[in-house]
Amino acid sequence: MADQHTQEAITAVWRHESVRLVAALTRMTRDLDLAEDLAQDALVAALEQWADGGVPSNPGAWLMAVAKRRAIDQFRRNDTLRRRTSELAHGLEITGEGAEMPEIDYIEDDVLRLAFLSCHPALPPESRGALTLRLVGGLTTQEIARAYLVKDATMGQRISRAKRLLAESGATLETPVGAERRARLGDVMAVVYLIFNEGYAASSGPKWTRPELCLEAMRLARILSGLAPDDPEVHGLQALLEIQGSRLSARRDAEGRPVLLEDQDRRRWDQLLIRRGLTALAEAERIGRAGRPVGSYVLQASIAACHARARRPEDTDWAEIARLYDVLAAAAPGPVVEVNRAVAHGRAHGPDAGLAVLAAVADHPALAGSHLSLAVRGDLLERAGRRAEAAKAFGKAATLTNNDDERALLLRRAEESR
Repeated sequence: MADQHTQEAITAVWRHESVRLVAALTRMTRDLDLAEDLAQDALVAALEQWADGGVPSNPGAWLMAVAKRRAIDQFRRNDTLRRRTSELAHGLEITGEGAEMPEIDYIEDDVLRLAFLSCHPALPPESRGALTLRLVGGLTTQEIARAYLVKDATMGQRISRAKRLLAESGATLETPVGAERRARLGDVMAVVYLIFNEGYAASSGPKWTRPELCLEAMRLARILSGLAPDDPEVHGLQALLEIQGSRLSARRDAEGRPVLLEDQDRRRWDQLLIRRGLTALAEAERIGRAGRPVGSYVLQASIAACHARARRPEDTDWAEIARLYDVLAAAAPGPVVEVNRAVAHGRAHGPDAGLAVLAAVADHPALAGSHLSLAVRGDLLERAGRRAEAAKAFGKAATLTNNDDERALLLRRAEESR
């Protein structure tokens, strides 16, 4: 059995490699369920063998090699799949840890193909995002259930049914083109954004952020920009993720504690990501001026750009941000937009203005059981000098979050407001 250090190393490797592993195996085997089983087999083998031999220098290649061997064994047991066995076995002479690296070259595109597969039109809309978060984001069923504000059992059934429908439809891992690609693009962008958000502010677990998810989402957004260069929303998504992603390292202090936006050391923001994001936003706006309508991603990127352009928190153009949130609320209405709009109006026009916006959605069913609106309410009340009420709101919000770091932050704010 692997010791604690080895188990932690395996967990880290699995988080980093599992999505690419499943994507590549799905391409090779043309069977999603089998690909997931093979990946799990490779993980079990790692737990058994790395305890004695240590973590290999190229763990991703090691896992791929084991999974491919298991795939070959599986196909050899079925005479009707001899042709597929021959294709997989071709050139599979493994002489060292790095022997499988040529296959790794194909995996990055496989991940995007997997995202398009998960958004197949054979699946009901509510299942597409959930399945993509499971396969491409590597999120647990519990994490996805929290993102969609449904019970764990409900989400588990939804994901299982989606896999079954995909198998019955005969869908393949090939990236769609033309009208079919355009039809799926919106769903894929939505899920890439959800993956980023889970990395930027994790819904559960001990850490406030999961940077590996943000990096993967940014990578996918860049690829999407190349696939749909004339779509302003694709460039808007890339801009939004890169500008927000520029703050990742500043979201934690030296002790690892969460740092809110207005308290961050902006010198720690990644200037390269900001420049890339602003360039993508300019491209989205250029395409928009040429007649292609812009949507929520471009608007959200414009809001993020207001923060990025402010050298100090007090330089932030909150009036412009509030105006952009008003436009966003009209273009893509929803309770989460309203909560963020309340923050903007609270900064631009005073806390009472923000509280008025928040009151209009306080009882929205989608926010039931969520800490988000209560945390914003606490902030606005604190700014209004209503400290006892703020402490109560922060304390209640702390009981509703499933993230340890965020709970500690909310409890600290509750204590400071008393």
